[in-house]
Amino acid sequence: MLSDATIGILQLVLFIFFIMLGFPIAFTLMAMGMFFGYFAMQDRVFDLLVQRAYAVMSNDVLISVPLFVFMGYIIERSNILDRLFRSLQLASGFLPASLAIATMVTCALFGIASGIVGAVVTLMGLLALPPMLRAGYDPKLACGCIAAGGTLGILIPPSVMLILYGATTGTSVVQLYAAAFIPGFVLTAAYLVYLIGVGILQPHRAPKLPPEERNVPIGTVLWELMVGFVPLTLLTVVVLAVILLGIMTPTESAAAGVVGALLLALLYRSFTWASLRESVFLTARTTAMVCWLFVGSALFSSVFGYLGGQQVIENLVMSLGLNATTFLILTQIIIFILGWPLEWTEIIVIFVPIFLPLLDNFGIDPIFFGVLIGLNLQTSFLSPPVAMAAFYLKGVAPPSVKLEDIFAGCMPYIYIVIMTMVLIYVFPGTVTWLPEYLYGGDGGPPAVSMEAPPVGGFVEEEIPELPPMR
Repeated sequence: MLSDATIGILQLVLFIFFIMLGFPIAFTLMAMGMFFGYFAMQDRVFDLLVQRAYAVMSNDVLISVPLFVFMGYIIERSNILDRLFRSLQLASGFLPASLAIATMVTCALFGIASGIVGAVVTLMGLLALPPMLRAGYDPKLACGCIAAGGTLGILIPPSVMLILYGATTGTSVVQLYAAAFIPGFVLTAAYLVYLIGVGILQPHRAPKLPPEERNVPIGTVLWELMVGFVPLTLLTVVVLAVILLGIMTPTESAAAGVVGALLLALLYRSFTWASLRESVFLTARTTAMVCWLFVGSALFSSVFGYLGGQQVIENLVMSLGLNATTFLILTQIIIFILGWPLEWTEIIVIFVPIFLPLLDNFGIDPIFFGVLIGLNLQTSFLSPPVAMAAFYLKGVAPPSVKLEDIFAGCMPYIYIVIMTMVLIYVFPGTVTWLPEYLYGGDGGPPAVSMEAPPVGGFVEEEIPELPPMR
């Protein structure tokens, strides 16, 4: 007869098998959790399901998710990005690869406001790709710029990914934001340096704009920046600053961001009831997906831990004789591979809880680990064969742009991400300095620390609290 730990490992293997077949991930998690949970604890698994669902519903950290998503959809469905891209295009006309630079900065700002990779890549593919191709840009360079820029919102605060990581691991969202601030902008700066380098060393791949498009009166440029660049930039800066300075919680800041996005849409005269209804619907759909994932992951991981599967994995990893460096390399390789078939949400709520109990054994700060994961997830959207950003872009690109060109254009950015991860490991102060400076390592101001019990961890000790088995 199989031991409980063996059954727990079988549960994990079957789950991976079913998601590879294309089954819905959230409901596969719940089905696996209910089936193996009933085998392990009979009727108590139903009480566990209710307990885990209530834990997700009552988690204050997750309230900010629909608000930030709603803010992004409002911005997406107005002409705010059109004005932003136009202003940056005029202001950067004197730089090498000016269109690519304007595209990257627009992607970064929209990614910060939205955090939805598919929305950023798709919209920027419609907005920026045609002008770059008409200007004679290499399709590989143009496509890689949009695909890589569209993923920046995963890491740069206020990131929805960091909110979900904080809710999953019970770490402070505020400290995660502070920790990811410098790495996020270092990565963006590295992308921009690469584009400028290409424009200087290989000008045929990124030709300069015609003189009539570059020689624009300074007054016109300043006006376009004032009406196109400043409003959205100011909104994103304020939303982030009030969180880091302890003025608002992430939820309150997200609510203020929604109000600001609505005001911008009204000022740009692009607010319609149809766009509002669509934004509400898409927000509800995205939020429901995230919450069901949390419920399914919490049930699955609790049963997995109760059966002893987590202990088997921990013993296996410890038997390998790894140190902190090799453990980080191993986990990042696993997350990189998981990024091919899975979205980042599934990786955070399903597989991060597997690694989390091991961090103490190697003396790794979970906040540092979360920033590394945020960087790593950039590559999961860019690396073939399942580069979701590339497929999003291919869906709106002209027929002349081949998928192979998009893949080739993404490769330099994958190398840049890997180099940034190495840089952060060699100089961990890039992650730890800002949280320590702002909060002194005490978890941040109590009003905004947003620390909550993890909703997806392996917590065997909670199982006996359930009603006794009949």
